[in-house]
Amino acid sequence: MNEMNQKNEAAETEKRQQGIETGFESSEGLDFELEQALKNFKSSMHAWSEAAYSRPRSVAPTLRQRSWRLAAGWALGCVLVAGSVSGGLVERHHRAEAARIAAEQRAALQRQLEDQQARAKVSDEVLLAGVDSDVSRQVPSAMEPLAQMMQDDEVK
Repeated sequence: MNEMNQKNEAAETEKRQQGIETGFESSEGLDFELEQALKNFKSSMHAWSEAAYSRPRSVAPTLRQRSWRLAAGWALGCVLVAGSVSGGLVERHHRAEAARIAAEQRAALQRQLEDQQARAKVSDEVLLAGVDSDVSRQVPSAMEPLAQMMQDDEVK
């Protein structure tokens, strides 16, 4: 950078010697002082920039922060996978329990229907036996007292 500053100063002094103006339209003494002030400002800015860019920087804190974030990301990912797997297992268990309960209810309903059909069959048989006995009478039930009187008369 210092070499560039020296080259720029040499080029400006050559321009002054040749009579080429640098853009300032004031007296020669004031122009020279202003140019010197600007040159000093420019060189101080270049020196400050070089110092700012050349100072040592530490990289270790960013690595620690990234490694912490990486570990936290992996931990969260593992927790997410474990939660998903355990949630799936719990859901599978609940479905198996629901299927078992539904099968038990169907079996109980089937047994209940079979019992009702057996009772209905028995009651049908009893009803048919009653109808059979009513139909097989010799005398209708309304005339039964008269038939008994006649039987009593025959026995006497």
